[in-house]
Amino acid sequence: MKKKTKPQKTPAGQQALQAALGHTFSRSELLQLALSHSSYAHELAAESGDQVHDNEQLEFLGDAVLGFVTSRALYDRYSDYSEGQLSKTRAHLVSARHLVKVANSLSLGTYLRLGRGEERSGGRSKSALLVDALEAIVAAMYLDGGLDAAQNFVLGKIVEPELKALEKDPSASMNDQKSALQEWLQATTGQQPAYHVVQEAGPDHRKVFTVELRLTGEMSGGNGRSVTHVCRAQGPTKKAAEQKVAQDALRFLQRESKGLNLK
Repeated sequence: MKKKTKPQKTPAGQQALQAALGHTFSRSELLQLALSHSSYAHELAAESGDQVHDNEQLEFLGDAVLGFVTSRALYDRYSDYSEGQLSKTRAHLVSARHLVKVANSLSLGTYLRLGRGEERSGGRSKSALLVDALEAIVAAMYLDGGLDAAQNFVLGKIVEPELKALEKDPSASMNDQKSALQEWLQATTGQQPAYHVVQEAGPDHRKVFTVELRLTGEMSGGNGRSVTHVCRAQGPTKKAAEQKVAQDALRFLQRESKGLNLK
């Protein structure tokens, strides 16, 4: 007879996390599920012989809820923004880079339920695990308390504090287009952007750099037809030109991603 493994207990207790989240769960099992990594579920299932679920489905739902609440907040707040500006701001607010900061502010890694191997490999500090758990918690709140509960958390902990910071200093987080592009590619295709300086013009004190970025993929429904999208941009420095070409590439990808499968 296989001995059942007891579920891991969070060091500070579930009540402390709920206080940090600003929501008391009527169905505490939803919070526990949101904190359960696949390594924990697989390990416990192997030892107990029972089926054990992880947080992956909640993560899927939470990503959608997070995107909706953030989009609605930006729509209401910035009526003068273009679609491109709204998309750019939303991309930052739901980016892994920003969500990791939120997860760390909640000490979320402390509460994760991990398998022994993932625990030994430093899983409590891994960005991907923290982001997944945060999105799963958004879904758990939605299922436990409805849209209002999830919205209160998303606005209070994820959206509003960052928007206030950006309004004070717009360059603080929104300026790094290269990071935004890399995050988008990693989340969707795994492709790594490569920047090439293709031209330098002008005298030394007034140089103009032209940087090129190529994105190769296949058109959906195009019988495997390969296409290459080339972005070029200029700037007074290599870094400035790279930022500009990354911005152009990200706008193209967000607009055309449904029809282009990047390699």
